[in-house]
Amino acid sequence: MPARGTSFECVVNISEGRDRSVIDAIASAGGEHLLDRHSDAEHHRSVLTLGGPLDTVEAAARAVAAVAVAAIDMRTHVGVHPRRGAVDVVPFVPLGAAAPDGDAWCRALQARDRFAEWAGSELGVPCFLYGPERTLPDIRRHAFSSLTPDSGPPAPHPTAGATAVGVRPVLVAYNVWIADRSGGAPDDVLSLARALAAGLRGPSIRSLGLPLASGAQVSCNLIDPSGASITQVYDTVVAGARARGYPVVRAELVGLVPEATLRAVPRPRWSEMDLGEDRTIEGRMLERAAPTDGG
Repeated sequence: MPARGTSFECVVNISEGRDRSVIDAIASAGGEHLLDRHSDAEHHRSVLTLGGPLDTVEAAARAVAAVAVAAIDMRTHVGVHPRRGAVDVVPFVPLGAAAPDGDAWCRALQARDRFAEWAGSELGVPCFLYGPERTLPDIRRHAFSSLTPDSGPPAPHPTAGATAVGVRPVLVAYNVWIADRSGGAPDDVLSLARALAAGLRGPSIRSLGLPLASGAQVSCNLIDPSGASITQVYDTVVAGARARGYPVVRAELVGLVPEATLRAVPRPRWSEMDLGEDRTIEGRMLERAAPTDGG
C-alpha cells in the first residue's frame, strides 16, 4: 500500500535566469504546487520547487517542463552554472523519514521513470537517470560520450538539449559570494573560491568555485544536511576568504531548507546567512495546504 500522508518535492532546475517574462510563464505552469522560485542572472538559471502529493507534483513538473522546452533555446544560452539542457535537472524527492528502500522511494523512482519516458517521447528531449544507477556529476561528465540516454532520442534536442531526471533525498543548495579586491590579479578570487570549494568537498557536500562579474562564488549542495552544517560552510568560506584579504559579500539559500537544518543554526545568525522561518520546506507545505477564507 502507498505510504499515507507522504509528500514529495520536485525541484526543477531550468536554464533561464534573466528574462522575467519567460520565468514567470514557466513558474506559473506549476500552479498551486509551486512552493518557491529562485532565479540567478549570472548562473542564468532558475530553481522551481514543487511540492505536494506525488501524482499532482508529477503533473506539475510535466507542465513546467513543457513550457520551458518551448521557451528556452540553449543555442544562445551563456551562464556560469554547468548545464546540459533547458530543463536541466528534475529530481523527485520523498519528504520526511523515507527509507532508501521504502515505499516512498519506490514511488519516487517510478515517477522519475515515467517523467523520463514522457519527456523523451512527448518533448523529444533525451533523459539521463540518476539515483541508484549513477550520480548527477556522472551525467555532467559522461552524457553523450560513455553514457547514452535512458529515454528519448540518442542526440540532444536541437534547442532544449538534454535532461537529468533523478530521485534523491532532501538537499540544501547554498552559495557564498566573495568580492574581488582592487590590486589583485583577475583570477586570484576565482582560484581562492575553487580552493575553498575543494576543501569543503566530501561525502556530505558537493561544491564548486564559480566566476562572477564582481568576484567569485562558492556554490554548494549539502547532499546530506544531517551530516553537513550550513554554519560550517559559511564560516569556512568567510575565514578562508578573510585570511587572503577578500571580503564575503553575502550568503544565499537557493530554494528551501528542512526545518531541522534551520534549527541547527543559531537564530541570531539567520539574517546574515540568508535563512528564516519562511524559508523552510515544512512551512511552505503548510502554507499551501492551509484553507483559504472564501469570505
